Amino acid sequence: LQVTVLGTPAEEQGGGKIDLINAGAFDGLDVVFMAHPSQENAAYLPDVAEHDVTVKYYGKASHAAAYPWEGVNALDAAVLAYNNLSVLRQQMKPTWRVHGVIKNGGVKPNIIPSYTELEFYLRAPSMKDLSVLIEKVENCFKSAALATGCKVEIKGGENDYYNVLPNKSLQKVYKENGKKLGIEFISEDSILNGLSGSTDFGNVTFVVPGLHPYFYIGSDALNHTEQYTEAAGSQNAQFYALRTAKALAMTALDVIFKPGLLEEVREDFRQVKLKEEGQINPV
Repeated sequence: LQVTVLGTPAEEQGGGKIDLINAGAFDGLDVVFMAHPSQENAAYLPDVAEHDVTVKYYGKASHAAAYPWEGVNALDAAVLAYNNLSVLRQQMKPTWRVHGVIKNGGVKPNIIPSYTELEFYLRAPSMKDLSVLIEKVENCFKSAALATGCKVEIKGGENDYYNVLPNKSLQKVYKENGKKLGIEFISEDSILNGLSGSTDFGNVTFVVPGLHPYFYIGSDALNHTEQYTEAAGSQNAQFYALRTAKALAMTALDVIFKPGLLEEVREDFRQVKLKEEGQINPV
């Protein structure tokens, strides 16, 4: 019997867990647990697949008043790309997300911009859906370059984040233990109809059975806001974090000592992974 506490930095940028997967850090593990603070308690939320993309447009600088016809406007390309995506949204599935920024829009108003840069995140519930969305979005970027005469460079992030695979056996046991500690969980309908963010823990659930619950910290503030940062660092939040840790520890003990539970967890993992991979690579 061995319990491993594994530090996994760079969840938001770079995907540290993916590097650890490739380095063999998860080899030989039976189950992996991680919890994430939120506004509610849930044994599972549908964290979605995510793809980063950086787009660079290269044009030609020129004086914007004296001879603008000599320039090739990279800002026009960036604006067209942004608007192309806005038009695309009408044909997007309700569960798809595309959001981004123009990181570089030029230097001075009287100079035709020769270089612009955009950064976007693309999200979808599954890797299959994500691949469709990526193609549509990249066409928006390419067509903007064609329309303006710019050259375009489209570069994806180092790692894609996979959607988190559910494991019903682990979720069931975790909820049972959580309820013993007074945790009140949201309904199944709320889980099915909701979307969360993206995490490199999704990639882990494709190689090891995983449990990724969300837990209330005593505040209704939304994640990634100043109010939530303050709430997460408060003394009040410690009670909820420790209670979740206890529920995870109790679940780990059940996996170790309850006859047949680990095999049920493994079978759930095999079935869900088989279904997911069949969608990505249909026979």
